Amino acid sequence: MPYQLGKDIHANMNYFNQLFKVDKSFDILCRTFQTGGKLACLYFIDGFAKDEPLQKMLQKLDIVKAENFPKSAKEYADANIGYIEVEIIKEEKAIVKNLFSGVPILLIDGFDEVIAIDARTYPARGVEEPEKDKVMRGSRDGFVETIVFNTALIRRRIRSTDLVMKMMEVGASSKTDVVVTYMDGRIDERLLSRIITKLEGLNIDSLSMNQESLAESLYRGSWFNPFPKYKYSERPDTTAACILEGSIAILVDNSPAAMIIPSSIFDIVDGTDDYYFPPITGTYIRLTRLIISLIAMILTPTFLLLMENQQWIPEGFEFIIVKDPMNLPLIWQFLILELTIDGLRLAAVNTPSMLSTPLSVVAAIIIGDFTVSSGWFNAEAMLYMAFVVLSSYTQVSFELGYALKFLRLILLILTAIFGVWGYGAGIILILVSVAFNKTISGKSYLYPLIPFNGRKLMRKFFRVTLPNSKNQRL
Repeated sequence: MPYQLGKDIHANMNYFNQLFKVDKSFDILCRTFQTGGKLACLYFIDGFAKDEPLQKMLQKLDIVKAENFPKSAKEYADANIGYIEVEIIKEEKAIVKNLFSGVPILLIDGFDEVIAIDARTYPARGVEEPEKDKVMRGSRDGFVETIVFNTALIRRRIRSTDLVMKMMEVGASSKTDVVVTYMDGRIDERLLSRIITKLEGLNIDSLSMNQESLAESLYRGSWFNPFPKYKYSERPDTTAACILEGSIAILVDNSPAAMIIPSSIFDIVDGTDDYYFPPITGTYIRLTRLIISLIAMILTPTFLLLMENQQWIPEGFEFIIVKDPMNLPLIWQFLILELTIDGLRLAAVNTPSMLSTPLSVVAAIIIGDFTVSSGWFNAEAMLYMAFVVLSSYTQVSFELGYALKFLRLILLILTAIFGVWGYGAGIILILVSVAFNKTISGKSYLYPLIPFNGRKLMRKFFRVTLPNSKNQRL
């Protein structure tokens, strides 16, 4: 049963000292002092409290006179605490939530309510441009791990009364702040109601992996379909543009990215640079990205198929035939290189920045020269895999990049085992996995191709100047 606050501060302090484990946790502090001849106690978490405002406030509370002392916590706060955000609370759950969110809690003898003073600050890094989602032209700020900063970056771009930011709490232990933001009047109300209902009904202990934990809880689809159901963006300009277009953005505290829903495959492959350049340049960048991604998915399986059926090679392209002897079958060369490249990626992530250049040099020498001269790999296999690796960086979405990789591996294996029939079956499998996929809203993953909307489909391929800016997605 929740604790009922009384007017005896000693009883309240005894309870909260045990509840907050003040004697065990070094960072939960309890400061007692006199105000107006009454004992007062301030609970706060070291590292979350702003020292200067709290010091000035305590200096003022120390000189409060006993004459005409306020009869309630609200009167006391109105008369003596001149801070921006002050809240009077009584429920134990609200007290715990505020304190562990960084809000100092003030108890005063004779009051059966506490005063929550929002004099908190969070450790935060600067809002520099995201490493993964950089642009050649445009704004250079990005989301950080502090949710209030992220909402402010969106508010800075959308100065409208229609912009709604609904705060929610998810996780029995973590009590993670989650913000659902959207434009009132432009959103699909049924989808919004469904998302909020799911968030309110989540019965999980914590969002240990932030947005990934939330994503898996919101959509429990087929695990074997690798295509992402959400568009993730660390850019506030991209997020703001999607919100203006009618999408929902979900921000999770401690995560420097926004989840944007609903998202089709065309939304996920969109790049920010497409819209920071003139239409003809933006169209070229977009089409180049799409074509390179498609080629990278089928390049190595197609090369493998042609090497097994050299009579199908068109006249004039005989130079692609591997001339040197193959000590390993091509399929094994490609599979080993795929695994090796992922190993190098993991090594690069965990390598200190001062050693990243030596790692690149060593990897280039060992994989690029020694493996060919030693007979492990053929130069053609190295060339085509180098193109595949470079093409993977044209995609902003990590999830989509790995989805294409998995499909490429399946197509490679089927081609190696069954030849042309396996190649055809792999292509059909790829088309089926995309065509029968659904967004979180239940719509086709290929919209506006399925169901067909010619005007919108052309805008997905060709960048045009749109007179109505709210329909222009970054």
